[in-house]
Amino acid sequence: MSSGSTSHELAAKLRELVTGLSTGDRLPSSRQLIERYHVGPATVARAIALLAAEGAVVTRPGSGTYVAPRTSARAEAADTGWQTVALTDRTVNTRTIHDSLPPPAGSITMDGGYIHRSLQPTRALSAALARAARRPDAWDRAPATGLPALRAAFADLTQAGAQPDDVLITAGGQSALSVVFRAVAGPGSPVLVESPTYPGALAAASAAGLRPVPVPVDQDGIRPDLLADAFAMTGARLLYCQPTFHNPTGSVLPPERRRQVLNVARAAGAFVVEDDFARHLGHGGRPPAPLISEDRDGTVIQVTSLTKPVAPSLRIGALIARGPVMERLRAVRLVDDFFVTRPLQEAALELVSSPSWDRHLRSLSEELRERCALLAAAVARQAPDCVLTGVPAGGLHLWIRLPDHTDDTAVAAAARRHRVTVSAGGRYFAAEPPAPHLRVGFAATADHAELMEGAKRLGEVLREGLPTR
Repeated sequence: MSSGSTSHELAAKLRELVTGLSTGDRLPSSRQLIERYHVGPATVARAIALLAAEGAVVTRPGSGTYVAPRTSARAEAADTGWQTVALTDRTVNTRTIHDSLPPPAGSITMDGGYIHRSLQPTRALSAALARAARRPDAWDRAPATGLPALRAAFADLTQAGAQPDDVLITAGGQSALSVVFRAVAGPGSPVLVESPTYPGALAAASAAGLRPVPVPVDQDGIRPDLLADAFAMTGARLLYCQPTFHNPTGSVLPPERRRQVLNVARAAGAFVVEDDFARHLGHGGRPPAPLISEDRDGTVIQVTSLTKPVAPSLRIGALIARGPVMERLRAVRLVDDFFVTRPLQEAALELVSSPSWDRHLRSLSEELRERCALLAAAVARQAPDCVLTGVPAGGLHLWIRLPDHTDDTAVAAAARRHRVTVSAGGRYFAAEPPAPHLRVGFAATADHAELMEGAKRLGEVLREGLPTR
């Protein structure tokens, strides 16, 4: 083996060696491997680490590397059929938010819900994490409700006149939804949702034992007249909605409708869960004030997060609420995991308190605006038989209406075969969808060129004979 050999090549040689040995046999020492294969110590260390990760060998510091016990055929064929009988109540269903099949190699991602690494404030985030880690109390236990300074920062970011005591720090927006659904309504209760809506909210509601009841939307968001009817018919005490840059349609609830939604909810004695995930994803201009800013009676519980405008692994979000419901939210959060890891909270605080935060939001806004316009034009050009329901003023996606009777799931599968991933619209509905749609993202691609290539591949799929139901 030449001196230029890689650790993967050495690992392949060692696998052959292990095959001829028995469980518990000792492999040659690192020095012997270096001499035998003419490689460096680092290459040997990486190759051994690869085999250890595969379970082929075990390392014992100070002793050596040994062949690991091989899994018996009996263990591989373990009978877990009893679990089918035991797992009778399927309340946790992630099929609407998780695709178990990885996309083909070379695929362009246009179904993701996060911004690409090239759009993330990576340098500022790394610097914030480094500063946070240097704090003498960085690894101390954080308060169950969150760091006071971070709660104050979220209170300011929401533009809702909230106080720090009204804020509860969570491990991202999805965690916040799980908390609020379990805290506010009991199992079996109805929860009103927009139709279409965010699949993660449907999954969280179902996992909490709630029954999602759809309320139609139009180009201006949820319809207050039908909302009043839904409250009256179901007796629901909870509404989940996204008034600003709605996912998946991108709509923004106009001021008059915002007031109507609040009035209808108050009349029903119901809470409104405002998912404000996209406040920092505008495409220029100032987004409307959040629904909670018009609420003085504790009707609105706001969900917000830093994940979408920053990076997927910055799992920092918040619940904002007034009144006794906050105690209930705190109790559920405490049961879940006691508190959100302190270094991540400190890093989030460092980030939003730095001058780079506003610069990042401005550059992100401009880039999202350009990408949205590029993709909208490409869809109009590449797929004339499809209808773009509107060019959103914020968010990460376009919502595309397909011709009647098209099988949107089959279209998404065909796009995957063309190495571009998009989301079938059916998963965004709590009941039967009124029409077939696709949700197509523009923020998860590396650059404009990749975005246009993705649009081209999708156009090829949409110009072929579309599968029908």
